[in-house]
Amino acid sequence: MPLKTLNIGDRHEGLLRSGHPWIYRNHLPKHNLETACWVRVEAGRLSAIGLYQSIGDVGIRLYDRNQVPDHSWVINRLQTAQDIRKGLGNSTNNAYRILYGESDGFPGIVVDRYDRFAIIKTYVTGVDLLLITLAKALGKTMKLKGVLARAKDGYRVLWGQEPPAEFTVRENGLNFLANIYEGQKTGLYLDQRDNRSIVRAWAAGARVLDVFSYTGGFSVNALEGGALYATIVDRADQALHDAHRNVIANRFKPNQYETVRADAYEYLKALVSQGKTYDLVILDPPSLARRKTQRTKALKSYRRLNRLAFQSVANGGLLATSSCTTQVSPTGFRRVLAEAASSIGATTQIIHETAHPPDHPVPLNFPEARYLKFFLIRVLHK
Repeated sequence: MPLKTLNIGDRHEGLLRSGHPWIYRNHLPKHNLETACWVRVEAGRLSAIGLYQSIGDVGIRLYDRNQVPDHSWVINRLQTAQDIRKGLGNSTNNAYRILYGESDGFPGIVVDRYDRFAIIKTYVTGVDLLLITLAKALGKTMKLKGVLARAKDGYRVLWGQEPPAEFTVRENGLNFLANIYEGQKTGLYLDQRDNRSIVRAWAAGARVLDVFSYTGGFSVNALEGGALYATIVDRADQALHDAHRNVIANRFKPNQYETVRADAYEYLKALVSQGKTYDLVILDPPSLARRKTQRTKALKSYRRLNRLAFQSVANGGLLATSSCTTQVSPTGFRRVLAEAASSIGATTQIIHETAHPPDHPVPLNFPEARYLKFFLIRVLHK
C-alpha cells in the first residue's frame, strides 16, 4: 500500500529542517488520516516519515527522513542508544533507562532496565511490530531474561520470561524493590538516581524530612549518607509500605526512620504552625500540569509548597526540591523558588542545580525532553 502524504505548507519547512520530532495538531491541514497510520509529511522542499495519532496535542511523531521504520532501522538506532550508555550497568547499578523516546530516535517509546528484565512503555499506538523487533534485540544484546510491554490496557511478555511481581535492583550500591506491574512509571523513578546520590553526599548528621517520598529512595540515600533520622511522608499506603521495606532491605534500624501517611501540603502547613524544622527537607512532587494551559496553576502550587518547605528548614539547613513538570521551565521553576524564599525573608544559596542523569539525554533540537529540575539550596533565616 502506498504511503499517504500530508502537505503541511511551505511555512512549516523550518519545522522539518530543525529535526524536531513533533508536528502539533494545530499545524495539520484538513485530512482523512486514521490513527496509527504512517504518513509522509511534506513542507516546502523537505519531507519526513511519521506516525499519526488522533488524540493529544501532538498529531504526528516523526521517525525518519526517508523510510518507515523496519527491522534494520530498529537495530541501528538501538545500537546508537546503547553506545552512550556503556558502563551504566554494573554490580552497583543495574536499573537505568535504555531508550528515552524521542531523545533516542524512538518517538513515544521508552525502555527501562531492571536487572535482567526490560520494561517497554509506549505513548503511541501502531508500533507493535517495532516493539517485537525491539524486544528480541534487547533480550539478545543485553542478555536479559525477559522483556515486558506495559500499557494502559495491561501487560504483554514480548520476549523471554515473565518478570516476577517484584524483585530487588541495585542503585548506587543500595537495594530497592522494583514493582514493575503496579509501581509508577515502569516501576521506579530512575530519573532521580543521580540526585539521590547528591542528597546522600549532604545528609551526614541531618534530621531529614522526605515529602512526596514515594518508596523512600531519597530517605534511604540520606540514611546511607549518615543522616540521623528520616521522616518519610506520602499519602499512598502502598508507597509507604514499600518505603519501609526499602529501608529494611538496606539494614537500617527502626529507630532511624518513621513513615507518615499524610497530604503533603497539609503536613507542611502543620509543621510550620508548630515551628518544627529539619536540617534537610526533600520535596519531590509529581507533575503538576499535563498541558500548557495548566502552567500558571502549577507555578502557583510550586510556590505554595516551596514556601512551606523553606519555612520547614532549620537555619543553615538544606532544601532539596524538584519539579518534573515539563510545562515549567528551569528558569520558571528557579523564579518560583526565589519568590517563595523572598516571601518569608529567607536568604538562599544554590549549592547544586541539575536535571536527569545521562541515560535521559536531551537533544538540542528537542528541549521538551528536559522535564526534571533539581535544586539543592542552603537556607538562612533572618
